Amino acid sequence: MSVQSDMRRLTAPDIRARKGGEPIVMLTSYHAHTASIADKHCDVILVGDSLGMVMHGLETTVPVTLDMMILQGRAVMRGSRRALVVVDMPFGSYEASKEQAFMSAVRVLKETGCGAIKLEGGKRMAETIRFLVERGVPVMAHVGLTPQSINTIGSFRAQGRDEADWGPIEQDTLAVSQAGAFSVVIEAVAEPLARKLTGAVPIPTIGIGASNACDGQVLVMEDMLGLSPRVPKFVKRYGELGPGIDKAIADYAAEVRSRAFPGPQHVYPMKVPKG
Repeated sequence: MSVQSDMRRLTAPDIRARKGGEPIVMLTSYHAHTASIADKHCDVILVGDSLGMVMHGLETTVPVTLDMMILQGRAVMRGSRRALVVVDMPFGSYEASKEQAFMSAVRVLKETGCGAIKLEGGKRMAETIRFLVERGVPVMAHVGLTPQSINTIGSFRAQGRDEADWGPIEQDTLAVSQAGAFSVVIEAVAEPLARKLTGAVPIPTIGIGASNACDGQVLVMEDMLGLSPRVPKFVKRYGELGPGIDKAIADYAAEVRSRAFPGPQHVYPMKVPKG
C-alpha cells in the first residue's frame, strides 16, 4: 500500500459514519506545530474562532474576522495530514443570507484546503445549512450555548438546566440534522438533554460541556493543557504547561542577566586554520 493511501485524510462522510461507534476525538488548534501533534491522536481538528480569545486576548469571539480564520486554517492544514480539519465561520460572515454564507465558505475551503466549515445556530440557520450542503460544502452545526451570540445571551451560561427550556434546543438539533449537517457540536447543555439529543438524531453529536453519551468530545487545546488562566467547569486539565513555561522563561531570563547563557557550547568559535 502506498504512503499516500496510508495517510488519507479523514472526510466529513467518515465522521458522519461514526455515529454510535468509537467516540470521535476533537481538539482545537490554530498553529502548524500544535496541529502536527494533535493530528497523531485526533479525528477532527477544529480551527475555532476561540482563537480570538486564546491567541489575541479578545473578550469574546465576536471581533474575529474571516481573514483571521483563513490564516490560521492554512497553518493547521500545513501541520496536519490525517485529521479532518474544520474551520469556524466567524460572526458576520454567514448570517446575512445563504449567498453570503456560501461565498464565505467557498473562500475558506479554497484558501485553506480544509474539509468542512462550522457555523452556529439551529433552526434559524437550517435553510443556510441546506443551501451550503446542496452546493458541496460540508457543514458541522453548533447548538446549545453559541458564543457568537454572547451579546444577546448576556453570559456564557449553561443551557437547558430547566426542562421547560429543552424544546427550542431539541428543535434546533433536529433542524440542523434534517438540513444536512454531518455532525453537530452541543455546547454547555444539561447532561440529560445532551444525552437525549444524541439519541434523537442520526448524525454524530460532539459534546463540550454536554454528556459522556455524545458521539465525541471537543475541548480548546489551551484549556486542557493548562495554558488558559481561567476555564469553564466542563474543562479537565490534562497538563499544566502554564507553570512550566513560566519557570522556563524565568530561568532563561536569570541566566541571561547573570551571563550564564549563552555558554561555550552555544556559541561558534573561529575555524582552526588548515595545515
